[in-house]
Amino acid sequence: MQQEFTAAYQQLLQAWQTGALPSLRDRRFSAPAWAESQQHLLLAHLHVLAEQTLTRMARTVDLSDEARERLEFSLMQWLEASAPSNFLALNPDVIRRASESAGASLTRGMENLLADVRRGRMLQSDESVFELGRNLGVSPGSVVYENALFQLIQYDPLTPKVFSRPLVIVPPCINKFYILDLRPENSLVRHAVEAGHTVFMVSWRNPQPDDADADTMAQASWDDYVEDGVLRALAVAADITRQPQVNALGFCIGGTLLGAALAVAAARGEQPVAALTLLTTMLDFRDVGVLKVFVDEAHAALRDASLGQGGLLRATELSTTFAFLRPRELVWSYFVSNYLKGDTPPPFDLLYWNADGTNLPGPFFTWYFRQAYLENRLCIPGALEVCGESLDLGLVDVPTYVYASRDDHIVPWKTAYASLELLRGPTRFVLGSSGHIAGVVNPPAGSRRQHWILEDGQHDDPDAWLQAAQQHVGSWWPDWLAWLAPHGGRERRAPQKPGNARYQPLEPAPGRYVGVKAE
Repeated sequence: MQQEFTAAYQQLLQAWQTGALPSLRDRRFSAPAWAESQQHLLLAHLHVLAEQTLTRMARTVDLSDEARERLEFSLMQWLEASAPSNFLALNPDVIRRASESAGASLTRGMENLLADVRRGRMLQSDESVFELGRNLGVSPGSVVYENALFQLIQYDPLTPKVFSRPLVIVPPCINKFYILDLRPENSLVRHAVEAGHTVFMVSWRNPQPDDADADTMAQASWDDYVEDGVLRALAVAADITRQPQVNALGFCIGGTLLGAALAVAAARGEQPVAALTLLTTMLDFRDVGVLKVFVDEAHAALRDASLGQGGLLRATELSTTFAFLRPRELVWSYFVSNYLKGDTPPPFDLLYWNADGTNLPGPFFTWYFRQAYLENRLCIPGALEVCGESLDLGLVDVPTYVYASRDDHIVPWKTAYASLELLRGPTRFVLGSSGHIAGVVNPPAGSRRQHWILEDGQHDDPDAWLQAAQQHVGSWWPDWLAWLAPHGGRERRAPQKPGNARYQPLEPAPGRYVGVKAE
């Protein structure tokens, strides 16, 4: 490896001395200014060579798998931070921008930095363009139920007839639900409603330290979110639509909560859901991807001590952690453009949503971190008691649609695939391209992404499944809606108004819970 590094280093020096350094495809160094300055381009080449060499060295160190992964993660953070593109004097594109603007770009960059310091986070989208309820989260509907944990939204029908069995969506409680209802053209909610489904959405509360019932929310547990959250939402939707069963969709940790809730119901001899959809969800936490570098007993014990008996895990901590899982795209690219170049990031609905984080009750988080991420006990029959019941996911015996994203760094697709081993009912697994969020928010119109489906069965090995699966161009949404339709029950006339005599509309969608900011 040392010989390879020395040979590559000498080749770079020779090319630099003759003025023949090739340009780099790396986006950090792709601006024309880099190619026009051989000195700066040499720095870029040397940094890329160092990245490649040090990464290979880290992978060959004689350490345990766990220690090696932590080493690689730490090295990646250092290498990304030390890239010459991140420094004013070493980035020729920044220098040219400052010269051409007579320093105005640097002034704007300093203004952006000071504004972000006051804001407490780095701006990734022009947030002045968006307003929740005006051009985001605009599907018409009404809040028909609320308690301390959530509001339940019932969306207005868009078709003369609807399926009798409704669809209840359980989004992640660490984010806000409107990722599934951004704008009409990329709203999963709207597409489901247009397909004839009566859609109910759980809108989780964003707990604040100054809430009137702050002490109650700071003590909220996993059991509370299952019993008073998921199961309560399913029951209200069933009551309003006069159906013994509903269909349900869980996204990310919302899917984990939903799976646990259905196992609790099954232990009680109940089956409130007829068909289940899980989007980028972990039930078996054997491989949690890059997040494993944060998962150990010391971290769990620290969290237990600081939050286990009450308190709030702040949204800023969660968002910072997730951003540094992909620091080049989610941290340093914005550092350069916002602060060194003085640019304002363009409006992007997905990134606006990403910055609109939520706090989490400490007891809920610490239970989830230890029992799922650290000890992986959710998937072990009888290993946990939830809501007074011995938890066994194998009791969940319903048709299930499992979707995963191939490039997901939060829920590795093979980990999502492992859910097929746990659930008893017939399953359909679909793998989409892109990542954790972009893979899910993939409307059919203009979609250039792909998805993979295996029609003739499953495999114990996910790699074998992928090898046998057929690739399809476009969104996976039509396939899901086609799968869901037969589980919708008979068609009937669309309801004229939301709710019923017991659950009257409380306020228009998207409701006030989702509008509470964590800042």
